[in-house]
Amino acid sequence: MNGEPAPLRADSDLETATENDDKLELKLWLRLLACATLIEGEIRGRLREHFEITLPRFDLLAQLDRAGDGLTMGELSNRLMVSNGNVTGLADRLESEGLIVRTPSSTDRRSQFIRLTTAGKRAFDQMTPAHERWIDEIFSGLERKEMAMLFALLGRLKRSARLAERPREQRTRRSP
Repeated sequence: MNGEPAPLRADSDLETATENDDKLELKLWLRLLACATLIEGEIRGRLREHFEITLPRFDLLAQLDRAGDGLTMGELSNRLMVSNGNVTGLADRLESEGLIVRTPSSTDRRSQFIRLTTAGKRAFDQMTPAHERWIDEIFSGLERKEMAMLFALLGRLKRSARLAERPREQRTRRSP
């Protein structure tokens, strides 16, 4: 192989997934999961190889960079969709490396406020162009029109998934 992505064969994909396929939802779920896993694995490996950082630590830095003035541990936990304990572990490591700083909240003594240090901002700014290039590479097999269509369809899927979420009290009960 010359490093070029294999041409997409939409016709072969359409042959295996048709509107009348009674397993289409399951096939789509497995395809989405496979794509997400492949992309995540590639980005994880490249971050580790080029910047000696894990994807969760990169994601935490990205959230702080977007927030500008910093976030509480709870806000970070919500944005990263992980437990407070996971955020604490990530923050401990990043703080020991001088990339973030924690300060007590002025309004709630139980809460800590986290923000990027100057070194953290500089390190993150060095990583983002490479990260963006890698994402561009991964999606290079799609045309812009296809990406826009996929983006719109995934937005609809996200709304559908949100509508299908069970209320919190039903999540604790076992489903049949």
